[in-house]
Amino acid sequence: MAKFNRIVLLILDSVGIGEMPDSASWGDAGADTLGSILKSRKVNLPNLQRLGLGNIRELNGLPALEHPVGSYGKCTLKSNGKDTTTGHWEIAGIVLEKAFPTFPNGFPKNIIDEFTARANVPGVLGNTVASGTEIIKQFGEEHIKTGKPIVYTSADSVFQIAAHEETIPIKRQYEICEIAREILSGEMEVGRVIARPFLGTTAADFKRTDNRHDYAVPPPDDNLLPQMANENLDVVCVGKVASVYDGLGVTEDLTAKNNEQSIDQTINALHKNSRGLIFSNLVDFDMLYGHRRDVEGYAKALEYFDERLPEILGALKDDDLLIITADHGNDPAFRGSDHTREYTPLLVHGVNAKQNINLGTRGSLADIGQTIAENFGLQLKEGKSFLSEI
Repeated sequence: MAKFNRIVLLILDSVGIGEMPDSASWGDAGADTLGSILKSRKVNLPNLQRLGLGNIRELNGLPALEHPVGSYGKCTLKSNGKDTTTGHWEIAGIVLEKAFPTFPNGFPKNIIDEFTARANVPGVLGNTVASGTEIIKQFGEEHIKTGKPIVYTSADSVFQIAAHEETIPIKRQYEICEIAREILSGEMEVGRVIARPFLGTTAADFKRTDNRHDYAVPPPDDNLLPQMANENLDVVCVGKVASVYDGLGVTEDLTAKNNEQSIDQTINALHKNSRGLIFSNLVDFDMLYGHRRDVEGYAKALEYFDERLPEILGALKDDDLLIITADHGNDPAFRGSDHTREYTPLLVHGVNAKQNINLGTRGSLADIGQTIAENFGLQLKEGKSFLSEI
C-alpha cells in the first residue's frame, strides 16, 4: 500500500546550493548558485524558507527556522557530468559513469559534412561554442541571406541548430534536427540535439521563439518512468521533462515553455484525478538567467516561484507528496556561461509527511527516484530511499 497516492517532483532547473567536493576538477571551485543570488540583495523567499530552504545550510538573509513545515537536505550529483540529461537521468535512477561528449572547439568536419549532405542544406554557420542569443545576433542576417542553419554548442553535450522560422520553416527545422540526432551516435552521441528557432528582421531585434524542441538520447529502459508506467501508474510530465527522457514511460506530456506555464500546468495536473508521478521542470532559471549570467533576473525568477508556491501547496491533496530539487547548478555570478557542478537542494512536504526532518547530504540524486519507487512498490538499481524518514 503506497503511503502517498501521488508524488509531485519539481525541478528548479539549475538552482544549485553550493560546490561539491569535486567541483574544482570541473573548473567550478567556489560556484554557489543560491549563495551568489542571496548575497546580491535581499531576496524574498518566505515560502521556500517555511519548507526549510534556510535549514539546508547558512544562506544570506534566509535564516534557518526552528520548525520548518518541510523536510530538507541536499543531493550529490554522483554521475560524471553537470547537464540537464545527466541530472534528470540520475533522479530517475541512472548514474552515468561516462559523461556525454562535449565539443569545446566545435564539431569535427566529418560530422558537419555528413550533416550538410544528409540534411540537404547549403553549409552551416557558426560551429562554435556560443550563447544562443549572441550567435543569432552574429550570424542571423547571414543565415537569412544564405539559408545556412546556425550550428553551435555549449559546455554541455548539445548540438544546437538555430534558424529563422521564415527562412527554414518549423517542420523543416525539426526534420534536420532529427537527421542530426541520427548522425550523432556512438562516440559522438551528444546528450541532446536542440532546435532553436527565432524571428525578427535584423540583429537588433532577433528573438528566440517558444518552438524550441529537444531530441534526447533515449535513457535505459529500467529507469523510474517506464517502471511506473508499466504498473499502470500515471507519469505526467510538464515542460521539457518528457523530451529529456525521449518520451520513455511518459503517459501524459503537458506543454509548458516557461516557468509561469510550468507552474500553471503543474497546478492543472494536481486538480485532475491521477495516481503516480507529476514531474515538472522550471526551465527559466537555467535558460534565461543562469547561462546569461543575469543575477538579478535569477533573483526575480526565484521570487516569482516563491509567490506561486502557495498555489501549488494549496492544490496538494492530503495523500500527495511534494519534492523540490534541481538537476545541477548554474551560478549566474560565476565566470563563463556554463553549468556549475553543485549540490542540489532537497525540500519535501506533504500533509501526511513528517516535518522538520534533516535528510542530510544524500549520496545521489537517485535517492529521490528510489524514494518514489519504494512508495509504489518498485525498486531502482541506484539510490537510497528516504521514504521511511518522512
